[in-house]
Amino acid sequence: MFNVMRYINDTDFQIIYINNQLNIINYEKINYMEDSKISLTAKNQTIIVVGDNLRVKKLLDNEIMIVGKFTTIEFRN
Repeated sequence: MFNVMRYINDTDFQIIYINNQLNIINYEKINYMEDSKISLTAKNQTIIVVGDNLRVKKLLDNEIMIVGKFTTIEFRN
């Protein structure tokens, strides 16, 4: 059975890629956004999403969904 409180209180950083959509959960900060590159900070690392026609489909306090044609996803400390 799905535990709603566990989902609501979840603080784990997650990246989920499904059907050309990149869902990033529990990020801390958006560093910059361009149509070919988006940079985020999470858990003391920088995540850089590179591609074409990148755009934000959903934006919440700690969750962002990015769509477009993805080339790379980089993780930097």
